[in-house]
Amino acid sequence: MNFFAAQDQARKASRRLVAAYIVATILIVAGVTAVVTFALYGFTNAGYGTYTPAGFITQNWAIPAVVALLTTLFIVGASLFKTAVLSSGGGNVARQVGGTLVPADVRDPLRRRLRNVVEEMAIASGVPVPEIYVLEEESGINAFAAGYTTSDAAVAVTRGALELLERDELQGVIAHEFSHILNGDMRLNIRLMGILFGIMVLSLIGRLIVRGGYRTRLLASRNNRGAPVVLIIGLGLAILGGIGMFFARIIKAGVSRQREYLADASAVQFTRQSDGIANALKKIGGYSQGSLIKEADPEEVSHMLFGSGSRLFGVFATHPPLIDRIQALDPNFKESDFPRVSLRDHQQRSGTSSEATSGFGGDGTAAFAAGSTEILVDSIAGSVGQPANEHVEYARHLRESIPASLYDAAHSPEFSYLLTIAMTLDRSGHVTDRQFVLVREQLGSERATLVRRFYDELADTGAEYRLPLMEVAFPALKQRPTQELSYLVSLATRLIEVDGEFDLYEYCFYRMLSSNLGQAVDPSGRQRARRPKRGELREAVIGLLRVLADHGHDDEKQKRAAFRAGVDSLGEWARGFEYSSKHERTVPVLDRRLDVLQRLNSKGKESLLRAVSATAGHDGKLTVTEAELIRAVCATLDCPLPPILVHK
Repeated sequence: MNFFAAQDQARKASRRLVAAYIVATILIVAGVTAVVTFALYGFTNAGYGTYTPAGFITQNWAIPAVVALLTTLFIVGASLFKTAVLSSGGGNVARQVGGTLVPADVRDPLRRRLRNVVEEMAIASGVPVPEIYVLEEESGINAFAAGYTTSDAAVAVTRGALELLERDELQGVIAHEFSHILNGDMRLNIRLMGILFGIMVLSLIGRLIVRGGYRTRLLASRNNRGAPVVLIIGLGLAILGGIGMFFARIIKAGVSRQREYLADASAVQFTRQSDGIANALKKIGGYSQGSLIKEADPEEVSHMLFGSGSRLFGVFATHPPLIDRIQALDPNFKESDFPRVSLRDHQQRSGTSSEATSGFGGDGTAAFAAGSTEILVDSIAGSVGQPANEHVEYARHLRESIPASLYDAAHSPEFSYLLTIAMTLDRSGHVTDRQFVLVREQLGSERATLVRRFYDELADTGAEYRLPLMEVAFPALKQRPTQELSYLVSLATRLIEVDGEFDLYEYCFYRMLSSNLGQAVDPSGRQRARRPKRGELREAVIGLLRVLADHGHDDEKQKRAAFRAGVDSLGEWARGFEYSSKHERTVPVLDRRLDVLQRLNSKGKESLLRAVSATAGHDGKLTVTEAELIRAVCATLDCPLPPILVHK
């Protein structure tokens, strides 16, 4: 399944989830209304026989109406409250379940290994590096990814996974979690947590009322007829809450199970070997703690986890049976083959692990970068959200070959800020002096000197390092105050417009920066604009293709040919448009176009990506600059594209 199909499937699952939530809410509201009305009828009618049930409802119709309204508001309000609590992003979810942030400069070998694996997977996937957490109190083998978008994602692993898994096994687990990030499962999981909280919270309220009502009845006099009413209402709520929990578990399990099979299969595709993730699953089966989550509430987070996290089974299980998952990867495996796993044995066998922080891999990166002389448009569209093993290996070599000073700066909250500014500066050198005057005016001489040093070091590295460095630097950038991040985007805008013109690649880099930081500040997307009309979408598509055709071509004939290659791939509706060099090419204009294009549906984005690729590579070949330009455009459209491996 490709990225766009997976996104559509996640949206369909969300719609089914909302429909199930509405049905469950209606049933629960009806049940609560009946219980409360019956209790009040019994209280009013006790010993007198004044009303029949129908007569009581007829005379007091406002009671069931008010109860139904209040119950609906309570359930919906609880769901909205929980969703709002989770709206600050994946890091907040990880912290709520006991996660401890792994700092960028961590020295512990196991946590350094975890950070390296996550960074490599992010570079291979074409997304910002997520925040990384360890659940220190959890000894079971488990992990999860949380967040609304790739820009606010967090990946968490348990201490048991960190200490018991080898590097290739850990890589398989992280690849599984990145599949959830890329396939749109994270937003679905957040919605599940919010929606199911509203359904399940009645059970808690009911239990509290039963306990309180029981004590009240014991302490109250025999003439206090209100205590039994409260007790009946509480008992009814507890029963209905239990029924709600039953439905919630079925909904959660139905949504989650198939997504787990897809994530397992994607992890194998990412790493091109099934042993890593299969061995991680086998260790869960052979470990006394399994994948159990004890400190956090497994009822709330089980659908997000790599392993089940609880002992629920059958229709309530959020994950397929462990043996089924393993046999899908290793058909010859039998339950009797589970290995005996012990933390003490593992520590004695493996000793102290070491993992390099950075280094100079040299030839490795060049070899992988030169993997192809010709790029097909279909292969680019098909690889969105689908990194393969060659991308993971490329990312590992590239990460290891990043100059140490740049790698360290990308992990520093202070220096990542200055490194990002250096990456926005003109690569040709035509307006660099004027840009540095502006940097000195805004940041002072000392910081301007550091920006100059980073700029010079970047000039000595290849173009393929710029986007990965930004992806690595993103977690450190997010630690800065919101006002500073807003100022960073503003300064970047002024730098690329210092001469009234700008390089398209520099604009795309700026756009990635601004959109990623914007999503990090507002993960839930509450500030999204209205859905544009079809005419606006088409105008934005054609405008972008005209700018792309104009980029990198001095000859008018080549520009027209590049534009024609793009519009021909769009279909009949686009063939009436012609190339025109008289189009606005400013930051506000391109920002508006990309804002519009971000609202395309999955099929529209896939079609646009084919057109962008056809325009940039109309001669059938791509340079590194053209390949990185396509990646930058894709990233601004929330279509994570792995590195395009071409000759330098």
